[in-house]
Amino acid sequence: MLRSPLNLLLSACLALLLGAIVNPPEAGAAGIGVHDAWARATVPGQPSAGGFLVIENSGQSDRLLAARADVARAVELHSMVMQGDTMRMRRIEAVDVPAGGAVELRPGALHLMFIGLHAPLNAGDAFALTLRFERAGEVVVQMQVMPMGHRGSGHGAHGGAAGGK
Repeated sequence: MLRSPLNLLLSACLALLLGAIVNPPEAGAAGIGVHDAWARATVPGQPSAGGFLVIENSGQSDRLLAARADVARAVELHSMVMQGDTMRMRRIEAVDVPAGGAVELRPGALHLMFIGLHAPLNAGDAFALTLRFERAGEVVVQMQVMPMGHRGSGHGAHGGAAGGK
């Protein structure tokens, strides 16, 4: 039996729809949650600032690949590593977020660096940060700007132990 192109197209659409119902998308995209997002205030002329947050993942393992914010020319993922007796900051390509786990980006460990600030970050202000995950896609969070001496919430959730690659 010959089928018209329209019938073939409708059949293909129906098959795709039924496939999506029977095999729904993986739950990883909805599993990412971000909280305690903050950045340190800066002084005029300071070119960069640190950013910190907690990523919780109730879905499949994922990876934080990149971030962006309008307050800076670039946002980089960084880790702190001991090199001899000196702590050094290094740019990393990604941060692993384990399935059913969490990662804390905190001072002295994994963190974000806002490079090339367009203006000082003032305590009490807030700005949007877009995080890009391998599975979950883009997640937008509000970063609160905290005073320069602020060290975070102090709960030490999960210690930022997930490694970068």
